Amino acid sequence: MPSPFATWLREQPSLTGSPPPFDTTALPTQPVELFQAWIEQAVGAGVPEPLAATMSTVDAAGMPDARTLILKDADSRGWAVAGPRSSAKGSHLAANPAAALTFWWQPIMRAVRLRGPVREASREESDADLAARSAAARAGVEPGEWVLWRIMPVRVEFWQGAEDRRHTRVVYELRDGDWHHAPRLAAG
Repeated sequence: MPSPFATWLREQPSLTGSPPPFDTTALPTQPVELFQAWIEQAVGAGVPEPLAATMSTVDAAGMPDARTLILKDADSRGWAVAGPRSSAKGSHLAANPAAALTFWWQPIMRAVRLRGPVREASREESDADLAARSAAARAGVEPGEWVLWRIMPVRVEFWQGAEDRRHTRVVYELRDGDWHHAPRLAAG
């Protein structure tokens, strides 16, 4: 028998947004191209905080952790995020240089998930990212402490929800240096 809380949870509305059209017959060859189009659509639809993502890492003991941060860039070099080297994410990435990013744009019923190895950008790129922050945000950051990391995905999933729960997924996987993708319907 479900708990009263479980019953209450089931009564709450979910997937209440309005998805835009999604033509899965005209997919780009590179996932970053579709990501850029989707995030531009999210901005155009007025989605709050479309650059916010949940970044998941694991520590040296394999314990997972997640935090919300802001996307800095996404191009053929990877999806870029930044932060202090001495942060929890910094120590996790030093011990296990891999991560996952999740974007959730509720008003348009879309999510993007990606995962892969992480590489540290050059010192010049990290310094430039720090310099672009406000003076208040730069206060107290020691030289060399700020790092720009790039997640080099090996898998990128684009998910669009549907009220009837016949969601659409497009999964890009990197195999032998080439991206392969396939759309599919997914229940649940």
